[in-house]
Amino acid sequence: MSAIEPEETAARLGSEEGTPGTSSTPAPSPRAGGRLGGGLTTSVVGSHAHPGWMEVALAAVERGEGGPADLAELLDDAVSIAIADQERAGIDVISDGEMRRSGFFTAGFYAHLTGLRALPPERRWGPAGHDQLPRFEVLEPIAAPRGLGVVDEFRFAVGRASRPLKVTIPGPFTLSGRLRTGAGEVYRDRAEAAEAFVPILAAELEAVVAAGADFVQVDEPSPAIHPDAPVDFADLFNRTVAGIAGRPGVRIGVHLCFGNYVGRPLAKRTYRPVLDQLRRFRADELVLEFANREFAELEILPDLAAEFDLAVGVVDVKNSYLETAEDVAERIERVLAAGVPEVRLSLVPDCGFSQTPRSAAVAKLRALVAGRDLVRGAPALRARTPRR
Repeated sequence: MSAIEPEETAARLGSEEGTPGTSSTPAPSPRAGGRLGGGLTTSVVGSHAHPGWMEVALAAVERGEGGPADLAELLDDAVSIAIADQERAGIDVISDGEMRRSGFFTAGFYAHLTGLRALPPERRWGPAGHDQLPRFEVLEPIAAPRGLGVVDEFRFAVGRASRPLKVTIPGPFTLSGRLRTGAGEVYRDRAEAAEAFVPILAAELEAVVAAGADFVQVDEPSPAIHPDAPVDFADLFNRTVAGIAGRPGVRIGVHLCFGNYVGRPLAKRTYRPVLDQLRRFRADELVLEFANREFAELEILPDLAAEFDLAVGVVDVKNSYLETAEDVAERIERVLAAGVPEVRLSLVPDCGFSQTPRSAAVAKLRALVAGRDLVRGAPALRARTPRR
């Protein structure tokens, strides 16, 4: 595969008031290792929308019309723009936009691995779909002798950012989905392929924390998409983050959604089948999709909030409708009314913005911040919403 395909794919703490009429404030998450969540902090899930010129420039480099220095300059500029868009919108905890990662969400990471050979997509014609994404034959056990590139991404981005920065990285089961497995293959099934990613990802997470990152998010949508897979997702995740979990000042998030390539989910959109596993994740924050699901399953959140901080999706990246500040404020109030303590709640889009036009992504980010500010600054509205 090409190393430059277009891709998809975080502080101000807010008020930590307790429930009106009570004398106690909800305690911090018992798992919390970092300082950047809760209190209606705004953040992003990971990827930012590509400027139109970036797509044109990447295609030109792909055709051989630019050299390595040209590619490096355009990617540096793209990261700087993603950071500027988020900071101008007022987002509290930003990302680098995942602008350097090639292909949708995970594809760029495979270029850092040895032992793979790219296979053609299953389908080339017709509407865009998941079956048009590249897959890989495994020639020998995979390795990443020079790492996965996340450390260099962080070092550049943190030098450009004036706000706290979240580092994102795919999880092992999600990455395993592009590898061919089965009888006669290096890995007999997807679970075995996922196991091969654990030490690679664990090493990358330890390296980026050593480089100064204090907030890392593992993107692992696959448990929600494949709840019946014969895998202990919690154990897989916990071994991946074991080297950084519990370190003072380091915050770990995990993002679970239902797919976002060309805005299309991949599964029944319910977290219920994996709730027991979710509760065993060694994470400080769960990042969950709700806006696109019209806030179904809000009733599961209070119990989760007893163990985790929650970053709840209140902006729909799979809908071209541009939310107003009032829309976002209403959604936040619904989450609070369901029983999520404000001190445990962060606010995010449902997923990354790589499948969203930049003008819409920026408008949605501004609405996210403006809606949060309405909730913070509207006592009459807040009085209607009991807090735990």
